[in-house]
Amino acid sequence: MTPAQTCPPAFLALAHAMADAAADVIRPYFRQRLAIDAKADASPVTIADRDAEAAMRQLIEVHFPDHGIRGEEFGACRTDAEWIWVLDPIDGTKSFVSGSLAFGTQIALLYRGEPVLGMINQPITGERWLGLSGTPATLNGDPIRTGDRAAIDQAVLYTSALEQFDRERHGQFAVLAAKVHFTRFSHDCYAAGLLALGGIDLLLESNVFDYDILPQIPIVLGAGGIVTDWEGRPLADARRYDAVLMAANEKIHRAALEALCRA
Repeated sequence: MTPAQTCPPAFLALAHAMADAAADVIRPYFRQRLAIDAKADASPVTIADRDAEAAMRQLIEVHFPDHGIRGEEFGACRTDAEWIWVLDPIDGTKSFVSGSLAFGTQIALLYRGEPVLGMINQPITGERWLGLSGTPATLNGDPIRTGDRAAIDQAVLYTSALEQFDRERHGQFAVLAAKVHFTRFSHDCYAAGLLALGGIDLLLESNVFDYDILPQIPIVLGAGGIVTDWEGRPLADARRYDAVLMAANEKIHRAALEALCRA
């Protein structure tokens, strides 16, 4: 099997089951007053994050115990496996604990390091984005498509957390932000879903982890978008990414690269 081939139906069924299980854990905690702990990198984590990932990992162990796992909360196991699940139980924990809907559960399945499945599930609204290699991306089963705006001054630019950028990246972002129609912040994985839907045109991230990005790649690509670093190079499988650029189409991607490179 190669990464370009269709994801096996049993693996897709497991992804849906994991999204359902995580949602069942998360929903009762939404807009409740939760204890918020700080991880080693000072990012917040709650019982909802931990219990949702535990529920997903348990399903993997029951159905495909030979598969590897890389999760945000409980680390990695069997990392030499051909098939590896990448799990982010709540991408956008700051939004979640604030009562905002701009968060979601993210799931990716890698085959020999290549993401062949990506899923973003918003457990409160019931929105589920799915990307599979070689097939159109969908939202709740309906095909979706990125936008066709080509002019940089008409583009909508999102980023999850400007504080993640170092001084150089901040300067590059500022140059691009000055050229676009408008900019928005703090939507995390939900922004990738909006990009795949055609609502926004550019998504820039910096200093992010594999579980933040890998689930989004099959969705954005399957909707007709482009995913590279800020120099236009393809992303390889990694645990951390210094810079990620997602664009709705080739023209807006090219315009964004020109702005970033001139900064």
